[in-house]
Amino acid sequence: MSAVEQCSVAVEKERWEPLSLTHVEYPPDDLAGKVLAYLSLVPVFILFGFVTLIVFKRELHSISFLCGLVLNEILNWLIKNVIKEPRPCQGAHRNLFTEYGMPSSHSQFIWFFSIYSLLFLYLRMHQTNNARCLDLLWRHILSVCLLTLAFLVSYSRVYLMYHSWSQVIYGVIAGGVMGATWFIFTQEVLTPLFPRIASWPISEFFLIRDTSLIPNILWFEYTVTRSEARNRQRKLGTKMQ
Repeated sequence: MSAVEQCSVAVEKERWEPLSLTHVEYPPDDLAGKVLAYLSLVPVFILFGFVTLIVFKRELHSISFLCGLVLNEILNWLIKNVIKEPRPCQGAHRNLFTEYGMPSSHSQFIWFFSIYSLLFLYLRMHQTNNARCLDLLWRHILSVCLLTLAFLVSYSRVYLMYHSWSQVIYGVIAGGVMGATWFIFTQEVLTPLFPRIASWPISEFFLIRDTSLIPNILWFEYTVTRSEARNRQRKLGTKMQ
């Protein structure tokens, strides 16, 4: 049987289904709808980013952040299946990950991420050099970007008729509360345990580290890397002489 015949038989036998997890529909010839559809995929990009970050950094706080996001998604699934409120436009979209819409999982996810990140920026990261004004400026700019992104992702779910305003608003509330709660839990309960967890044999085997005592990890990694690079450059220059 030729390849063309095999394709024809497969199509006639049963209708194939797309992967609904990342399937987003938008009105044709609608540029705003297309942009908002791409923004709806931001939670997926964030999850892939976290997996990449953990693989390369292997830092306990990043692992805790990802665990919070996963628990937030589990909570959203539980709430949806308890309330069982349908989406506003039944039949408007052909492929949905779940038929229920209360609360919006996209809104809950992005607001968990944004609130947690804002608290991390202002309460966890501290200034370690003299550029205080510049440090505050980039924090404020990043905060505005986070809030703008969260609003656009939430609005996209209403614009694309995946959720009603009430479903999105309850998702915002649930995500924000969960984000703040998980940040407090991480700081007050998990962070004191991080040094002990990092010393476990399995943590040492997988090179899992704890940077919770370092106030500004970005500045620390920058200065340490720069200093090590300069030392190696001096040693290389001495050997070549």
